[in-house]
Amino acid sequence: MPARPSVIRRALVPALVGALLLLGGCARSDQDAPALVRVPADAATVGEAIGLVAENGLVLVDPGVYREQILVDKPGVTVRGVDRNETVIDGEGIRPYGVVAVADGVSVENLTVTGATFYGVLVTGLHDEDGPTAHGGDGYDLLDPERFPPIQRFAIDHVTAYDNGLYGLYAFDAQHGVIRDSYASGSADSGIYVGQCRQCDILVTGNVAENNAVGFENANASDSVWIVGNRFSGNRIGMTLISNYREAFVPQRGNLIAGNLIADNAEAESPAHADGGFGVGVGVSGGTENVFERNRIERNPVAGVVLTSTEDLAATGNRFRDTAFAGNGIDIANTSTDRAPARGNCLDGPVVAAPLDLFAACTGAQPAVLPSALPAVAVPPGMSFLRVPPPPAQPNMPDVTAPARILPAEIGAPDAAAHPLPDSTLLADRSRR
Repeated sequence: MPARPSVIRRALVPALVGALLLLGGCARSDQDAPALVRVPADAATVGEAIGLVAENGLVLVDPGVYREQILVDKPGVTVRGVDRNETVIDGEGIRPYGVVAVADGVSVENLTVTGATFYGVLVTGLHDEDGPTAHGGDGYDLLDPERFPPIQRFAIDHVTAYDNGLYGLYAFDAQHGVIRDSYASGSADSGIYVGQCRQCDILVTGNVAENNAVGFENANASDSVWIVGNRFSGNRIGMTLISNYREAFVPQRGNLIAGNLIADNAEAESPAHADGGFGVGVGVSGGTENVFERNRIERNPVAGVVLTSTEDLAATGNRFRDTAFAGNGIDIANTSTDRAPARGNCLDGPVVAAPLDLFAACTGAQPAVLPSALPAVAVPPGMSFLRVPPPPAQPNMPDVTAPARILPAEIGAPDAAAHPLPDSTLLADRSRR
């Protein structure tokens, strides 16, 4: 079954990020601030270095374990590790965050974040001088785009995020960014998350997400999110595209998902999924007008793809082209309710579908089955996020001493043809499997 966004848990963001903003309030503003600050040579901690460095400057962090949580509230700053595997931000299972970016143009690069109870790396515009807007109860007020404009320009590049309590790498209320060549595991919600934006202009590429409740999750991020050339395998659920009334910008729509490997999503060494989901490659819950091209979706024991509804939000207009299905319990299933029947979803090529006539036509309402009609599998108990085995060593980015990155105003659509149908070895050298 597809993932349900963790709204209750996300409601704890305000006080925590507000506290971080207070800690970041002592940052220097003089014009003589250095363009390069090294840790620990020039500053004992990464947080101190961010207070010292100039806007658009570089904080270069030597190998070591840094037991802190880091707020980047200064535009254009690059935080980069000298060695991705040996430069470690450690939450020790007691701090809520690894790195939080609340300013435009921030890059987080070539380091490891582990042991945060909430988020490994979070990029968000949902804040003001008093911290983020307060949310209440089991949801929150919808984002006001005028009051909380999205962060502009961000990069998460060559970052390893493992054993963080909810999310590994998380972009929320943000535009014009990349999550590239990174790794996420051990998250009880999702390894990589992109949420709540329109005209997002966000590229997710070259990443490995495994041993998570969900490998990749999107809730209400629309129009220009490109998810290409990733390995979402060995999770409980490979990836989800969700429309959700508790977040702004319903419905989710218009992602490109191309050249990804989405396989073997029935991993016992992972935190439990909040709704008990297990054995599904792709869940589309009220997602609309997404294009899936040249993905390999295989060996997901319940289903390769599940189309379903969210309240009265239907899965509509999703297209599957040149997909390689193999060894799934069911290749594509539709479990939408009568209240919001799936419509206009199309697929080329033969598949094992439930119901069998799911794709008899690409127009009008489509037939559905009950979730109980899908293959039944034993769901193993989840494990603590702090006990998921660590990843193998990950590749470093080249030229770590280069100047701070200047991010482009726009990312732009990738060349989808540059991401052919992968084989099962895609990014296997970075995987535990």
